[in-house]
Amino acid sequence: MVVGLIAADLRYNNLGRTRAVLDTLVAPIIWVADIPARLGQWQNTHIRTRARLVEDNARLQRENLLLQGRSLQMASLQAENTRLRGLLNSTTMLRSDVLVAELIGVSPDPMRHQLVLNKGASDGVYVGQPLIDADGLMGQVVEVGEVTSRVLLLTDLTHSVPVQVNRNGVRAIAEGTGSLDALEVQHISATTDIREGDLLVSSGLGGRFPVGYPIAEVVLVQRDPGQPFARVLARPSAALNRSRHVLLVFVKAAEDAAPASQVP
Repeated sequence: MVVGLIAADLRYNNLGRTRAVLDTLVAPIIWVADIPARLGQWQNTHIRTRARLVEDNARLQRENLLLQGRSLQMASLQAENTRLRGLLNSTTMLRSDVLVAELIGVSPDPMRHQLVLNKGASDGVYVGQPLIDADGLMGQVVEVGEVTSRVLLLTDLTHSVPVQVNRNGVRAIAEGTGSLDALEVQHISATTDIREGDLLVSSGLGGRFPVGYPIAEVVLVQRDPGQPFARVLARPSAALNRSRHVLLVFVKAAEDAAPASQVP
């Protein structure tokens, strides 16, 4: 009989209404039974999505930090390239051979203004060799090793350099004060024509430094009616506490070559 009902349903669709009613009654049961599966799927999707978000966020943070680091490095390289261009442009005013050197150390003693360079005797460096940057004279070589050398800056208490006022040629001696931003010009008569803003350049006296290197700018002139000498302070032209790449000037080589060039 059941078989007959099924056959009749297939042929005439007599049970369609009954089946629809049964499907409606069973649908909530099927929906409830499917909740665990759907909940598990939602949890898996949610947890996987959250884990992916956490991973992506960590990756983006790492990439952002890396890009920031590269940006800082690029800014540093750009500033260094600017300084190097200024340094190389300064060689157009020189008649001597030069050697680019890099600062690799400073004196640990705050009272000694000394630098250590990565060039030495193997590069032709010699004691007394002038050191300049893009803005002016920095000092001179005082010790030479095979691959390194030590430089005494203009501002060291033991250093002095013959100078002249670029405006009128008045000669004097500029001595270090122990401060990187000050030189003191000694034995200037109270009546000497020197004023704030004057540029001091190397006079060439003594044969250690060639003529015309910028040394410092006069920033203070004090005249006391009761004193025979004026107090004169000057600010060094070179960036003594900022330069990393410098030029060693081969003055001896230029002087030795000059007589030979005059031979007919």
